[in-house]
Amino acid sequence: MDTTKAALLICSAQSLLTHKIVQSGVINVSFSGEDTPTNLNLEEEIIMSGLEVKLEYIEQQTIYGLWQKSNDKTISRDIKALSKQYHAVVSMPEGKVLPYFVLSRNYNEQSRDFELFIGSMIDKSGLESCILSACEYAKITVKPKLGFLWGASIGEAKQYFYTKWLPKSSFEALNLEYEYHTERSTEKQPTIDIIFAIRRKAIN
Repeated sequence: MDTTKAALLICSAQSLLTHKIVQSGVINVSFSGEDTPTNLNLEEEIIMSGLEVKLEYIEQQTIYGLWQKSNDKTISRDIKALSKQYHAVVSMPEGKVLPYFVLSRNYNEQSRDFELFIGSMIDKSGLESCILSACEYAKITVKPKLGFLWGASIGEAKQYFYTKWLPKSSFEALNLEYEYHTERSTEKQPTIDIIFAIRRKAIN
């Protein structure tokens, strides 16, 4: 197993296990774009934590890959198996497909089940499509804390987003998030983006 392949699998398996910690009460899956929140206390907290949440409008994307039902207890082997299956379909070695998406949605807090998707921009027979709606998303860029071991960094970023940033913002999460791996994932000082679907909270 090459370094890039190992990094992707370890990163994805460890980070998706943070669902049961950080996604309590997130049940809505519709999309809409909104304005950037302004909150001085929030900005100060972001600086102090070393994590930065950026709002970014992303055009609609169609990605192609494979879906599978998963659970917190089975996520590690699910990612490994689904990744192997996906790369067999596209006839490319694991770790060589970039950009690469590891997406989860519709997390159920009670059962801890969710839908797992692995894929890319490559459209081939045997793959299913997934449309990521055009709207504003929240993004945190993370670096591995040690070598290519991403899990701790991604888990920390997700926990920060759901427990610190989100409650103080004017947004709510839409129960869809994904890891976005690009060429930056394989550089000497690698980074990946964690993207969260959000929308502005309704004003009562």
